Amino acid sequence: MEGKLTMAPRLERFVSPGKGNGLRAAARIRRGELVTTAEPLACCVSNKLARDVCHQCFTRCGTLLRCSQCKMARYCNVSCQKQAWAGHKRECKCLRSLLPRVPTDSVRLAARLIFALFSSSKSSSAELYSLDEHESHLNSMSEQKKQGLSQLASMLELYLQPEVPDPTQASVLPPSCQEALSLIAKVTCNCFTISDGELQEIGVGLYPSLSLLNHDCRPNCVMVFEGTKLQLRAVRDVNPEEELTISYIETLSLTEDRRRQLEDQYHFTCHCQRCDSHDKDGLMLSGEESTWRPLKEALPRLEALKAESNWQVLLESCNQLLSGDGGTVPIENLYKLRILDMALDASIHLEQWDKALIYGVETLKVYRSFSLSLSTL
Repeated sequence: MEGKLTMAPRLERFVSPGKGNGLRAAARIRRGELVTTAEPLACCVSNKLARDVCHQCFTRCGTLLRCSQCKMARYCNVSCQKQAWAGHKRECKCLRSLLPRVPTDSVRLAARLIFALFSSSKSSSAELYSLDEHESHLNSMSEQKKQGLSQLASMLELYLQPEVPDPTQASVLPPSCQEALSLIAKVTCNCFTISDGELQEIGVGLYPSLSLLNHDCRPNCVMVFEGTKLQLRAVRDVNPEEELTISYIETLSLTEDRRRQLEDQYHFTCHCQRCDSHDKDGLMLSGEESTWRPLKEALPRLEALKAESNWQVLLESCNQLLSGDGGTVPIENLYKLRILDMALDASIHLEQWDKALIYGVETLKVYRSFSLSLSTL
């Protein structure tokens, strides 16, 4: 799959003080305006949704055609299956070699990157930022994380055997990507989560030029996906030469939690205005701790129910928490808001529209107030 970046004249690469490489506006950009779009250099559907999403257009579909050879790839119609074959034929052979095991998303994405480079000698999506320049962050990783990546690298080498027995001899790869550990590290640090219209994760993709976008907990841009096409939109007015930023993580969380996640996943300490001022932390922890702590402690169990699509039990659990002492917790409290949000999701999936309306109205007021100050959609 050949990457493609459009509308690039509206942005330019520069060195961001204290951050390294970045992207900035080359002209004034209005709030809500489309800044640029990009197609992935490589992408793959998440393993957990491999049976529910077309592996070509990334559309959810009730009935999908299954690849008769690898038994994993699925397509919404014959047209998508034919379009996908050029990118799938090497992957198909590798998948068959490991049956019944299925590699992780990051291993499959790294392999699809190699296959994409075999199919095309150049990619327009890499014009602003080449694969060779992508950071692996291996030097700043803990030994435990390196060991985890080493296991993925070994799996990648095993997975590639039918098509690429020796990656170091693959001339299509930049020198810094020919070693499996370095390649896996670069992929995991620089890939984007591809989401559907409900902002639910459906896959991962590599968009080399847009990997230049730096993080801010009060970003001026957001990413929206149409299938695999990434759209970058401004959420507030951006002046010429102002840096374009996105949030790598969920912004509606406490400073300590945001910083910890950024350090663990992306290997830097955030010093944006929100983090340095601990903005909104007090509001997010409003109420008596004795009343909101049970809500916080219940979240892992509720999130597991959501991941399992156990909507009935999820809704009942949320209702029980919100009808007890949790009902006295201010709605601005972060943990109550997350439970209300899950109750809303469960109500929608169960088609209990009256309850969905009640939860939606409650959460909308708070999200609006936070989004106006946090510059998120």
